[in-house]
Amino acid sequence: MTQARSTLIDPNSTPYYHCIARCVRRAFLCGKDHLTGKDYEHRKPWVVDRLKALTTVFAIEVCSYTVMSNHYHVVLHIDAEHGKSWSDRDVLQRWTQLFDGPLLVQKFLAGNALGEAEVLRITEFAAEYRQRLMSISWFMRCLNENLARKANEEDQCKGRFWEGRFKSQALLDEAALLSCMAYVDLNPVRAGVATMPETSDFTAIKERIEQQRAGRRKSWLKPLQTSKRQEQCIPFTLADYFELVDWTGRAIREDKRGAIDSQLPPILHRLGVNPEGWLTTMRPHGNRFVLGVGRLKSLRKFAEKMGRQWLQGMVASRCLFADL
Repeated sequence: MTQARSTLIDPNSTPYYHCIARCVRRAFLCGKDHLTGKDYEHRKPWVVDRLKALTTVFAIEVCSYTVMSNHYHVVLHIDAEHGKSWSDRDVLQRWTQLFDGPLLVQKFLAGNALGEAEVLRITEFAAEYRQRLMSISWFMRCLNENLARKANEEDQCKGRFWEGRFKSQALLDEAALLSCMAYVDLNPVRAGVATMPETSDFTAIKERIEQQRAGRRKSWLKPLQTSKRQEQCIPFTLADYFELVDWTGRAIREDKRGAIDSQLPPILHRLGVNPEGWLTTMRPHGNRFVLGVGRLKSLRKFAEKMGRQWLQGMVASRCLFADL
């Protein structure tokens, strides 16, 4: 049975979510259709450009992304504090970058005088739009609808482009966030379309590597820590993450199946992650989690909030994460 999105995405449980959207039937988001010979590679920048644009409007940050031929992955962070800090005018200005909005909102933003009842209605609009601008469902809607319209216009066709609703996984702790970001960033390596993270086009990891090499500090992606623990950053360092993704990418290559280097990245030890379980998870079809990812204790708590006694992935969690 389909689960209500409100029960799957609960900012009180975690602000981090892994989302996946897949094209319907033989529709191509990007890549080359070997049956017809048509190349859709030029669509990959559409996804990245739209993600960048939406992060300037929503109180939602992108931690990781990968664009594949018929689907994409994105790891998102709900920045609720940022959204709550906006004034009503800020909220309405942001919302009208995406939608026209009611005539009353347009009058307010134009500086026209409003009556008392109209001011109260403006406050109601702002409260409603503020919640939407902190909603992953609305973020994904604004992303997918835009991409579907552009693709259908280019293909000169109508109808559904995406395979139903996007799928989401709640990332319930730091270990879950780390494993999911690495899983997303290593998609092209796992699929055999790239040999190393730094050659994986249209991924967050390649973008972070290029920024680091160029000495650029500002990025539209949510930053990782540089050295010591920093507020408003992903809770592990950039150096640790680069080391982990590089090690994992080498270990999951076809010619190294099952091989585990003795020089394990220290972050695995610090977060209590089992190296064997980690590599199993990173291999094709190795992600055995569905609605949530995290340590067993986190999954049990999340299942209870959803009114369930069990979630798929609990056995995998026991193998992958130490229940600290």
